[in-house]
Amino acid sequence: MPYALCPDNRLFSLINSVLTNILELYVKLIGLLLVGFVLGRKLPATVPTRLGQFLFWVGVPISIVAFLRKSDLSGQIWIAPIIACTATLLGAFFAWLGIRGKAYLTKSVPQLPTQGSYILAAMVGNTGYLGYPVILTLVGKQYFAWALFYDLLGTSLVVNVLGVALAARFSGSIQNHGNVSRAILTNPSLWSFGFGLLFRQVAIAPWAEFTLDELALTAVVLSLLLIGMRLANLTCWQNFRWTSFSLGIKMLLVPLILGCILPLFGLTGAAAQVVVLQMAMPPAFATLIIAETFNLDRDLTVTTLAIGTMVLLVTLPMWLKLF
Repeated sequence: MPYALCPDNRLFSLINSVLTNILELYVKLIGLLLVGFVLGRKLPATVPTRLGQFLFWVGVPISIVAFLRKSDLSGQIWIAPIIACTATLLGAFFAWLGIRGKAYLTKSVPQLPTQGSYILAAMVGNTGYLGYPVILTLVGKQYFAWALFYDLLGTSLVVNVLGVALAARFSGSIQNHGNVSRAILTNPSLWSFGFGLLFRQVAIAPWAEFTLDELALTAVVLSLLLIGMRLANLTCWQNFRWTSFSLGIKMLLVPLILGCILPLFGLTGAAAQVVVLQMAMPPAFATLIIAETFNLDRDLTVTTLAIGTMVLLVTLPMWLKLF
């Protein structure tokens, strides 16, 4: 057998490629998060807010349109949001079991705001601002549509409907359902997602394609900087016991259970890898916004966000090895 076709050499080449991608990802994540952290300490508090608004209304929608043009939409891609909703509900269920188990063993339960933050952290992942750059680096643009479907038609809908409903329940407040519907319908990411599906069929000049790609990559970089800035503003780290429980459910238990049954749905290879990585993302920053809006346990939410982001650096190689 020729040397170039030797299976051992192909395996070595594959392992080397995976390690290179992981190293590239870690350099990007750690480097940009650190830069964002420093900027968050130096710049006025209004800068992260303005940057977040820019990404929400402009940056992320442009990146969605750009990446959809390079994505493969064949196969069972519509199963991605179904799995996202399943993972969210499973996380909430395990979190509820944890609360009931503690009540049974210790005859005590945490306060309602703590329960609400705990359940939200166990069910809602950062599949957008953090999930997108991870998928792009480790899997590539071809299967990026799986990440989009998972995030926009799964995570985003759940956090705006079920997440808000749970927060209202555990805070004792009454949420206007009209406001929830309005938040979903006016989400620019969902509109750009629909536009991007149509725009895939439109031929544009090479320079326009290049500009669109560069704007999309810039949005990815800015999203990582924004996460670093947000982390720089987190000051209260408490409730490590409930934090470890929620992160164990969100980043280990749920992706392991659902990841093992993905072949039953015909999902293998890169598509399955995208779904598993999205399931294994740490809690989303949207949980902090909800916690502040509904007066839940902000300290617990802050702790899960900060520790979850650091834990991701440890768990990523594990998921790549398992799937």
